[in-house]
Amino acid sequence: MPNPTACLLIIGNEVLSGRTRDANLQFLATRLGDMGIPLREVRVIPDVPETIIGTVNEVRAKFDHVFTTGGIGPTHDDITSECVAAAFGVPWMVHEETRALMAEDYARRDPPVEFNAARLRMATLPQGATPIRCAMTTAPGFSMGNVHVMAGVPRIMQSMFEALAPSLAGGVPVVSATVHALGVYEGNIAEALAAVQARFPALDVGSYPFYRSHGPQGFTGGGVALVAKGVSQEQVEAAAAAITEMLESMGATPIQGEPPPA
Repeated sequence: MPNPTACLLIIGNEVLSGRTRDANLQFLATRLGDMGIPLREVRVIPDVPETIIGTVNEVRAKFDHVFTTGGIGPTHDDITSECVAAAFGVPWMVHEETRALMAEDYARRDPPVEFNAARLRMATLPQGATPIRCAMTTAPGFSMGNVHVMAGVPRIMQSMFEALAPSLAGGVPVVSATVHALGVYEGNIAEALAAVQARFPALDVGSYPFYRSHGPQGFTGGGVALVAKGVSQEQVEAAAAAITEMLESMGATPIQGEPPPA
């Protein structure tokens, strides 16, 4: 049975404008891969109701899991929650249990914080949603069907994901092996690397060029990181061995994992 698949929607005008650098993609891709839920698509979309609603409906029909980050705060442009309600065709309404938890939280702070209409927005969820509660905040994310809505702030998003993770049915963990080679360039290995990929069609075999500075003398040099990735440890190791053999046949020195400083 194939692994379940995932899509990530990064929602926010501030990301598209370049004002905010997204820090959630790498975390989610890594954690989902560890759980055997490979991330197959990522989209960055604006705080526009029609775009959010249409995109959520498109990708939730295409993938087993859809994760969203951003747009569930207390301000007027935090519209993800109400848009997900519209996408599912259900009312957007105050979740009474969440309202009570948040009201109690704000009341016991020193000094107490007013639980006003803006903060009440964070306790307003699509009807039928399951809150994602975490240690970082009483304002929850939520799951609606196969759509999991989380905060954009990285530390809160990570806390929400770890609270959600035990409920996600995963598959075989994705594993990888990396072979580096200094002084080797993609144009020299493209044909041979394509042959390795053809030998291991179930794997993703990729080439990633780099340029780095090493050592106290300021040595600079480029090369490639060649990565084999898939759900079979045996095949991944065999592909890494084939890559190593390929590089050695070209007179290069393969380095398993990260290359050491020169």
